[in-house]
Amino acid sequence: MSKFRTSIIVTAETALEALSAAVSHAKSIKVPQCVFIVDTSGETIASIRMDGAKYLSMHTARAKARTAASINGATGAMSAEFGVAAGIASQGGVTHLPGGLPIRFDGNLAGAIGVGSGSGEQDFEVARAALSAIGADEI
Repeated sequence: MSKFRTSIIVTAETALEALSAAVSHAKSIKVPQCVFIVDTSGETIASIRMDGAKYLSMHTARAKARTAASINGATGAMSAEFGVAAGIASQGGVTHLPGGLPIRFDGNLAGAIGVGSGSGEQDFEVARAALSAIGADEI
């Protein structure tokens, strides 16, 4: 039995590259967004609230990123009932809202991205553009 496991974490430089790509894509679709990039434990590496993005979306974008990192999967698939209960239990740290994606390289979790202030489809579109820009696995 091994006493440790090897892990990877997205670098600050890569997080900024992803953030820049997300902002660029959000501008191209004319939807100002809040974007969070977190490490595998859900701690923020980089974030932005674009001019015109909804203030409260800062909270949901962070929760989306933290949830995606925690479950190593996309947000939005859990039932609303479970999502509400998980949100209450985690004091808003977990959400069932769409817009959070894990950041993986060769199948290995390195962090996550959460996007909020548009529709769920727009949030995912911006997140996927960021993943593509840094060469992360498609989700």
